[in-house]
Amino acid sequence: MLRFTATRLLRAAITIVMVVTFAFVVLRLSGDPAQIIMGADAPPEAVDAFRTAWGLDEPIWVQYISYFGAIFSGDLGRSMRDGREAIVLVLERIPATLALTVPALVIKLALGIPAGILAALYRNSALDRAVMMFAVAGFTIPSFVLGLLLVLVFAVQLGWLPSGGQESWRHAILPVITLGIGGAAALARFTRSAMLEVLGQPYIRTASAKGVAWRRVVANHALPNAAIPTVTIIGFMFGSLIAGAVVVESVFSWPGVGRLLVTAVSNRDLAVVQCILLLVAMTMITANLVVDLLYGVLDPRLRGGARKAEA
Repeated sequence: MLRFTATRLLRAAITIVMVVTFAFVVLRLSGDPAQIIMGADAPPEAVDAFRTAWGLDEPIWVQYISYFGAIFSGDLGRSMRDGREAIVLVLERIPATLALTVPALVIKLALGIPAGILAALYRNSALDRAVMMFAVAGFTIPSFVLGLLLVLVFAVQLGWLPSGGQESWRHAILPVITLGIGGAAALARFTRSAMLEVLGQPYIRTASAKGVAWRRVVANHALPNAAIPTVTIIGFMFGSLIAGAVVVESVFSWPGVGRLLVTAVSNRDLAVVQCILLLVAMTMITANLVVDLLYGVLDPRLRGGARKAEA
């Protein structure tokens, strides 16, 4: 198990380095931050002074080494817009993002898993067809389209809910529903597929042939085995708590990390963008590592494989 964990940690570290490197290079090749921040009418002397002040006049490999050295010392840089530390700007926005994504995650789990299980147990029934229609619709409709439709119906036509902002809990209803529906549809689809695969296994038929009650077969054999592939998508949902609301926050003018990322990218605020991407990468990697460890809990064969690898 120690080797198993060490291998995952090594892969996580390599992934983080690759993500940060990719973001670092792309951001610097996509435009001149000094020209964008200072404006087109700024005198060349002011633009050059800005580049010198922020180290943008150095070769890119020198900037890269300096950036990684700063990361290891705990310095994630400062915003080129207001001079504040990038990590402070990001941490200020995290509560607003979690206020959307955590309730949305609850909706995904509460709707998606039971719907997928029921659809598999009543395969080819009207319930199954209804669940699959919901899954296909929710999975294929882009979140910004769904968000705009909800605004059109419930904010513009009916006037029941506000269309954007963060003044009260009512402002969070539409973005939470927008995030929750798509995730619930995807989770229902994956859960149904996992359950159908397990229900077709020989040991399920053997247990039924021995006279074991169907409820016990489902609870003791089908659900635990179907949970293994379902845990993967649930882990992805946990990992995307920070990054999963980028589009929705923009649609509903919600002041979270996602909207900050969009603003920082358009302004070429390098330190803020890199800080957010680093945070997102670490969140996703941590979630994937937890999922890998849960596999060993849910499937004893994986623990046995890890012990053989160590031997």
